[in-house]
Formats: sequence, C-alpha cells, structure tokens
Amino acid sequence: MDASLLLVEDDETIRETIADALKLEGFAVTACGNGRDALNVLERDKVAFALVVLDLMLPGLGGLDVCRALRSANNQTPILVVSARDSETDRVLGLELGADDYLIKPFGMRELVARCRALLRRTSMVIEPVSVLEHANLKLYPDECRVTRDGLVVSLSPKEYRLLELFMRYPRRVWSRDKLLEHIWGFDYIGDSKTVDVHIRWLREKLEDNPSEPVHLLTVRGFGYRFG
Repeated sequence: MDASLLLVEDDETIRETIADALKLEGFAVTACGNGRDALNVLERDKVAFALVVLDLMLPGLGGLDVCRALRSANNQTPILVVSARDSETDRVLGLELGADDYLIKPFGMRELVARCRALLRRTSMVIEPVSVLEHANLKLYPDECRVTRDGLVVSLSPKEYRLLELFMRYPRRVWSRDKLLEHIWGFDYIGDSKTVDVHIRWLREKLEDNPSEPVHLLTVRGFGYRFG
C-alpha cells in the first residue's frame, strides 16, 4: 500500500504491536508516544501523512487536543481515533472535533487495518490535484483548506469544508445522505442522517445569497443533494 501513517500511542507495547501489524500490511509507520511530539512532526517538521491513528489517553496534550489543534490549523489529514473510552458522548465528541473514525479498544488488528484502508479509500477519491476549485462566485483552495465567496474568506468547520470540497470536486453528482455520511463522517457514524441536513443548511447560510432558494447546494427530492 505504501501509505505513510502517523501512529500516536503512549503505551509502548501497544504502540509496537500496532506498528508491526500495520507495517506487515504495507504501511510506512512513524510512531510517537505523546500529543506534543505528534504535533511537532505534523506541524514543525511539515511531514505529510495519509492517515493519523490517534489514541485519546495521552500524557500531557491529549488526543482530543491534538484533533482540535490539527483542524484549527486546517490540517485535513484523516484521523482514526483508537480509545478505551466507549461512551456515546466520547465518540460523538471525538467525531465532532474532527476525527474521521473511532475504534474502541480492545480491537483486533484485522479490524484496525480494515478501518485504515477504508479511510484511505474515502480520501483517495481525488483523481488529479488541483490548485483551486471554482464555481460561480465560490473558490476552494485545497492546498490551503480555504474557501472564498466573492473574494472574501468564508469560515467553515472541518465537516462543512470537507462536504463542500466533495461537492465541488464532483459537480452535479447526486449524493445520498448515506453516501455523504460514509465519506465525511465514517461508515460507523453514531447518529442519523439528519446531521447531513443540518450541515447542508449551515453551508447554505454561508454560501447562498438566499439560503431558502439555493443555487449552489440543491436538494434532489427522494435522492439527496447535488452541487451546481
């Protein structure tokens, strides 16, 4: 697979076990034991990874803080959280802070590898890199994770940004709510499809001149949504 992966896990035994399993599956693994080192690798050293596997219970800077810091810096690297915290509140909080998937400990290595591959499939839909995506008065800059409307920067949450990028990369394609949940929230998202409707409404409020009569994000009744 040759995908570069950052593993953040403070337990040395677990870290080595996961790293060995992923390496056997063809991943190139960089491992560290705390959140501060992870941010240093990602931000200071400017190392690009295809995926981050992140434990929540870390010494010092916790996993949720790492999620928040990456998304606040517009770093959209996919994040797979692995944690012994199994409450619905913990899972929802992790996903809302920018994690793309959530795997509860203990787990089998086969499931971990499958989750990693699924995330990489979802994020490898882009066929060719582009410097800017344009539609009418909207521009999206993938390298900068930045969106403008009539030349002015639009502030989007990580989920809103990823939704818009997906729509703009595949204009006029109709997306069902289930497909949008799968690509943006993960196949085991805790919740229902109404969260898609909520995020679409928020996007319309930020992108449309008249959100009640959208011209960019259109509803295809009985099927889902399309862009343009």
